[in-house]
Amino acid sequence: MSQFNFEYPYLLGVLLLFILCSYWCKERSRAIFFPHVKTLMAKSAGKSSLLSWLKWIGIVSAVIALASPVITKSYTNSKKEGRDIVLIIDSSDSMRQRGFDPSDPWRNKFDVVKEVVGDFIEKRENDRIGMVTFADVAFIASPLTFEKKFLTDITKMQSMGMAGKRTAINDAVVQSYNLLSKSKARSKIAILLTDGIDNMSKVPFGDVKSLIEKRDIKLYAIGVGDARDYNAQYLQALADAGKGLAFGAQDATTLSQIYDEIDNLEATKIDDKKIVQHTYLYIYPLFAAILSLLLFMYFRNSKGV
Repeated sequence: MSQFNFEYPYLLGVLLLFILCSYWCKERSRAIFFPHVKTLMAKSAGKSSLLSWLKWIGIVSAVIALASPVITKSYTNSKKEGRDIVLIIDSSDSMRQRGFDPSDPWRNKFDVVKEVVGDFIEKRENDRIGMVTFADVAFIASPLTFEKKFLTDITKMQSMGMAGKRTAINDAVVQSYNLLSKSKARSKIAILLTDGIDNMSKVPFGDVKSLIEKRDIKLYAIGVGDARDYNAQYLQALADAGKGLAFGAQDATTLSQIYDEIDNLEATKIDDKKIVQHTYLYIYPLFAAILSLLLFMYFRNSKGV
């Protein structure tokens, strides 16, 4: 937004002094007696008019220059700090269980999770998101990317049985941390979702816990379904090691609320800085004032007319 003003507007009042002086301060000059004075005055009329214009242009321009005209332009520079997020999704056979969504008892847990995760992806404006799916084995379903449509399509394409039937949580966490280890983002997050107990990992819990503690990656852990089906203490230990939080989702509504809470906790940082730019214009009226003064002196001292 641009705005024109004067840095010292009160100096414009000097113009009033010049205007008053033009009426009350009479110019003194020597009396000149010529026999043909009327003819001389007639010839000098045009010159006097020009001198008057030059004088006032010079005065007005000089006063405007003193008042320092300036164009002020202000704008906001927003610096957004996005995050790199890896979603770790359980696709083991236990995710086939129905009744997780009271509004549609025939939907299984995995279908509900895909829908909630899809909504979460849509809300993240400035983040790169990747996905690791696991069951017997853990694999990277999507690398870190800004492409929301690609991520949404990948999420919809996920199906149970792609990685087996059992649960390898530790291996999936290691896979996601390896993916995030290549990230140069200042903030890195892993969100683990599972409904079971690790029974297939090759990496022991102690090694996973040590890895999480050493890396600057925040970990959120979500247990879905009946709390008896997953190890809440195990998920809490993972979250504590990753300086994050552990949650329990008994139904689809609670799960959606948990992802909303994580979305709020990890909101994109926006650093708004207001920048004001000043463009000083006094050089232009100053130039006009000097030019008018020089022309005034030249025509006043010139011979002829």
